[in-house]
Amino acid sequence: MRLCTGLLVLLGASAACADTTEERALGFLSREVPRWSQENHCYSCHNNGDAARALYAAQRLGYSVPSEALTETTAWLRRPLEWDSNKGDPNASDKRLARIQFAGALLEAMAAGIIKDRQPLLDAAEGLVKDQGPAGFWPVEQETDVGSPATYGSPLATFMAIRTLRQADPTRFRPAIEKAEKWMSKLRVEAIVDCAAVLWAFAGSDDPSTIAVRGEALDTILRSQNPNGGWGSYPHQPSEAFDTAVTILALHAVQPGAAVQYRIDKGRVFLVLRLMTTGSWRETTRPAGSQSYAQRMSTAGWATYALVETRREGRPR
Repeated sequence: MRLCTGLLVLLGASAACADTTEERALGFLSREVPRWSQENHCYSCHNNGDAARALYAAQRLGYSVPSEALTETTAWLRRPLEWDSNKGDPNASDKRLARIQFAGALLEAMAAGIIKDRQPLLDAAEGLVKDQGPAGFWPVEQETDVGSPATYGSPLATFMAIRTLRQADPTRFRPAIEKAEKWMSKLRVEAIVDCAAVLWAFAGSDDPSTIAVRGEALDTILRSQNPNGGWGSYPHQPSEAFDTAVTILALHAVQPGAAVQYRIDKGRVFLVLRLMTTGSWRETTRPAGSQSYAQRMSTAGWATYALVETRREGRPR
């Protein structure tokens, strides 16, 4: 009872400052998203992918986002056939993952009604299909065994690709979707972000082949939540903003009952309390404690996306 009372106090405090938290986070992203292309004359998967996706989602959900924050990104997302010719350091980017991240932002731009033409989405989906590996997953480069905000890891990258293909044309891209889902249904995952990817991928599925892996992923997630409300890279590891954000998004996708909603609320409290004065979060890196602008932007993008998407108090006016 004491634990529940303590959480209610924290939830009350976080709800009271939720607008401030989200507005500060959206303010940070609104400043940083356009700055990259203006200063570097190219488009990045962390600024114009992950971070921009959060801004589009916020617009969809009724938050105020300055139009100039997304003008250049929107123009870029309309041109998937040019994504491969993006300038920048070829040694510092994974083009397969960049296509997945840009496609995720494109999905949200369309959901927000900012991009209405479906052809860019179909072009993006065709590009993703070409990147799919023979086993069904999307291989991505990463620096460690578990994905980070800017590297994802193959399970999360594969789910995000599936998500785009489902939205683009589930009939046209059915072979690629089924191949990817078959791969994901056989995963036995331990890393929290991988568990979240599996849970999210099969959140609405009634296919018997997915029940076991989905159940295992959910069980791992529920027993691995830390006392402070967050999740780390693996069970019982220190909580990180990225892992927490992806996890509460996955839990939210399963249309949670009261018990799971309680876990989401605790995760939200963790994110709210970890927001820095800059409007960002300390970047999640592997190993922890490193500094990386790319990881900071992607961490902020995922955390902001999670907060606006899982908000329960109703859309802002």
